[in-house]
Amino acid sequence: MRHRLEDVQKTLAEPDEVRRSVSDPNVLLFHRSVTPRWVCAVVKRAEDIGYLLTAYPADKIKQGEVVWTK
Repeated sequence: MRHRLEDVQKTLAEPDEVRRSVSDPNVLLFHRSVTPRWVCAVVKRAEDIGYLLTAYPADKIKQGEVVWTK
């Protein structure tokens, strides 16, 4: 994701969909379509503070409970 900071920021601010991680209920996956792929930003919530764990390009939205959709 080198040189893609703006895409990550937009994904967090204006996601197309947010899902809860299957493996950790405190982790949210923010997805935003950036043609031809998706940007996924992974955020962990702990004590009402969110931490960006990682961000990566994805071919599809990951599995998990849908928390929010556009």
